[in-house]
Amino acid sequence: MELTQTPPLTETAAIEALSTHIYYGNFRAIKDATLSIVPRKITAIIGPSGCGKSTMLRAFNRMNDFVTTCRLEGDILFHGHSIYDASVDPVQLRRLIGMVFQKPNPFPKSIYENVAWGARINGYQGNMDDLVEECLHRAALWDEVKQDLKKSALTLSGGQQQRLCIARVLAVRPEIILMDEPCSALDPIATLKIEDLMRELSENYTIIIVTHNMQQAARASDYTAFFTMDSDRAGVMVEYGLTSQIFTYPHDKRTEDYITGRFG
Repeated sequence: MELTQTPPLTETAAIEALSTHIYYGNFRAIKDATLSIVPRKITAIIGPSGCGKSTMLRAFNRMNDFVTTCRLEGDILFHGHSIYDASVDPVQLRRLIGMVFQKPNPFPKSIYENVAWGARINGYQGNMDDLVEECLHRAALWDEVKQDLKKSALTLSGGQQQRLCIARVLAVRPEIILMDEPCSALDPIATLKIEDLMRELSENYTIIIVTHNMQQAARASDYTAFFTMDSDRAGVMVEYGLTSQIFTYPHDKRTEDYITGRFG
């Protein structure tokens, strides 16, 4: 099955989890999660440690495939098609649904090559210099590195490295960007830069972010999904809605207790 890009703006969901259960061996990490992600908005997934936030996020681009004991029941639909269908190429899927990890992970290459690498191996035929500049601009990094493109990416600060990783994702033209606690290793100033960047990028991309930082979720996201653990320690989605509603008038007391710091 061919995965196409650029869904129409009228599409109701950028990606959708349907009655999803995720297991590691016999342990159920996610229990019956149904979640429809709104296109070109920022959705935050919050909840206490161990509730399956990152497992849920990685299911959206099949990163869990790298864990041999992991299996999924239910389904996840992208453009109306199951991403777990045997005909789907996971490598192509991850080009359309990119990932930014918790710890910045630039390649031990130049700043330029970090951005160009993914586009090059995917057969990009355009002007590479223009693409690199465009992506660094979009990642709010160009003005800081434009004189140093041949320098090692490892010489950048942590916040700059994370923005470079975002530029690297942008270079392969994704539709969705997954972010797994992208600011947890950054200082407050660098964190705010990433949040501002997310807001700018959400005009053109769907962003799903896992964060343990309640203030960040409240500041940066449009929608919030709250996960917690049930009695057998499986992750369950308690509540999902507009961030303003979740943080002001949560419908479930478990949500209120978590965001007010009573547990978690």
